[in-house]
Amino acid sequence: VYTNPKTGTPIEYYEIDIKPLEQQIYPGRGKAKLWGYDGISPGPTFHMTRGREAVVRFINHGQNPNSVHLHGSYSRAPFDGWAEDTTEVGQYKDYYYPNAQAARTLWYHDHAEYHTAENAYYGQAGFYILEDGNPLGLPVGDYDLPLSLAGKQYQANGDLFSPNTETTSLYGDVIHVNGQPWPFHNVEPRKYRLRFLDTSISRAFKLYFEADGALGTKIPFTIIASDAGLLTKPVPTDNLEISMAERWEAIIDFSPFAGKNVTLRNSRNVQADTDYLHTDKVMRFVVGKSVSSQQGNGDLPAKLRDVPFPPSRTGVDRTFKFERSGGQWQINGVTFSNVANRILAKPPRGAIEVWDLENGSGGWSHPVHIHLVDFQIISRTGGRSVTPYEKEALKDVVLLGTGETVRVIARYAPWDGVYMFHCHNLIHEDHDMMAAFNVSSLADFNYPETTKFIDPMEEQWRSRPISAADSDDSAIRAKLEMFQGLDAYNKADQIEGALQKYYSTKAAAAPPATAPAATAPVQPSTIATSATDTTSVAVATTSPAATTPATTPAPVPTPSATSAASSTLATSVTTSDDKRKTSTTITSTSKTSTTKTSTTKTTTVKTTTSRAARIRGRSY
Repeated sequence: VYTNPKTGTPIEYYEIDIKPLEQQIYPGRGKAKLWGYDGISPGPTFHMTRGREAVVRFINHGQNPNSVHLHGSYSRAPFDGWAEDTTEVGQYKDYYYPNAQAARTLWYHDHAEYHTAENAYYGQAGFYILEDGNPLGLPVGDYDLPLSLAGKQYQANGDLFSPNTETTSLYGDVIHVNGQPWPFHNVEPRKYRLRFLDTSISRAFKLYFEADGALGTKIPFTIIASDAGLLTKPVPTDNLEISMAERWEAIIDFSPFAGKNVTLRNSRNVQADTDYLHTDKVMRFVVGKSVSSQQGNGDLPAKLRDVPFPPSRTGVDRTFKFERSGGQWQINGVTFSNVANRILAKPPRGAIEVWDLENGSGGWSHPVHIHLVDFQIISRTGGRSVTPYEKEALKDVVLLGTGETVRVIARYAPWDGVYMFHCHNLIHEDHDMMAAFNVSSLADFNYPETTKFIDPMEEQWRSRPISAADSDDSAIRAKLEMFQGLDAYNKADQIEGALQKYYSTKAAAAPPATAPAATAPVQPSTIATSATDTTSVAVATTSPAATTPATTPAPVPTPSATSAASSTLATSVTTSDDKRKTSTTITSTSKTSTTKTSTTKTTTVKTTTSRAARIRGRSY
């Protein structure tokens, strides 16, 4: 931790090394070859304190170029994970994060152009949890479980089926939770907080719980938080729809099921996803008979928080159609490789806009992610309606089901700069279903800012070759001092207030003036040091041939003391002034328990052997 001697403001420093690993998934078969953050999959979980900025150095010793997106953060453009801002093998990049928004479940994952699906699928994804001291007394510690869901597909030798040749989707016929296929976890008969994250590259879920002896009866639970943090109030439900990159948090009470098993299941016929024999089950909770702590086990408050929804307005500012046309995944007929035309919107900084997001392809669903902002879902037509929990939430991802149109509203703030929006089916994303928007500078805003961050490809913030000199303590201290001197994030609230005052004083009929310097396209193959010094470059791309994936047989693991899996049900980052360390808290050797369901026989896996994962950190 470096502390500014003038302001007393701390900034934390971490290092993550992207490197290969082998993970035993199926006993009796070969190990799966992966490459993950710090050599584990999923990556280490960050537990961050709201109000403490951080610099995370990602060092690439992996297989492919990488780019890191902290999903859910309003990071400045050069640190947001622009798809072309890649770090080659043998390089590193320092990402500077604000950690200033409302407490929420974020996640960090790869975002490199043409490699996102492969890198994320093979392990480059992890939780990043922003905490605020738990003023509502919600379950914490062992009673707060981050659950990373994914659909995977395996070859007969135990290795993953590669997504590289896919052009439409790879749903996977094996459901993972935190890197384990169909695991189980021991719980006490009390309330738990479950943080659901869908890290699949193509599969969405419709989740529900059922108990042994009451198959077909859904257990009620309560949704309390979304991508952008707490809802306005707790929302009871008996099912949860979650698509790729979405986060939802739930409170479930296991007390009525002491001594029983509770199974988390997935519905059939979710959107256009392909079902397999065992994709209707996710994991099992084995409920004990005693409670060791009453922390967070009380009633939920009737109100969770005042959610900062944008002021309502009528009309639609922009419409974006997501579709497959001529063999290409397009947004309004444009692909990301169309450099001259891929900036599809230029909302003035601080402006409130209403966007219609339309699914123009009947055979696929599209989870749409808009970087930088938290938006409100106004309506959904053409299929489903807005769910009760969506009505109480701000979001950064919304699922466009087959044939659906979703209307969202957002304030494009607090920063100006060029950001991305795209489909989060990573096969579609890697085949250019991405576009950009330019939050355009206001020529007459006149708010004093130390540094401008417009171009995500600005040279001074890009990757550098790995060197011993750059890893020296004095060099890192100088880097942190430099970042703190930028005033990149510490005035976010003041800027938000100034922007609202700016618009309140404008005549309703007069559109705000915009600065032309922030409107040029960002280049993929040249590095622009300012948004005005650019040249449009057309980039030709080729799509790999489509293949039909083979169905992976359901796993039948056998107990083995040597088949330790390296995933976790939770990891934690413990911090002090002299170190940063992550320790896995739930890992294990394979252990089987076979149960009968109404349609099929399932085998669940629990992990029990502890394993440590570390984040290198230093005190300054």
